Amino acid sequence: MDIIRIIIAIFLPPLGVFLQVGFGGQFWLNILLTLLGYVPGLVHAIWIIAKTK
Repeated sequence: MDIIRIIIAIFLPPLGVFLQVGFGGQFWLNILLTLLGYVPGLVHAIWIIAKTK
């Protein structure tokens, strides 16, 4: 399932984080990072998906 979340995160990083942790602080942080730039949001999303099990 993590592979699917990572693929989703490549296209929409906040959606990948949302599927992993829901509406929490990490989700809103990822929204902010994605608005500041796609790459920081993508890196954060992949980190959250890989870290959270």
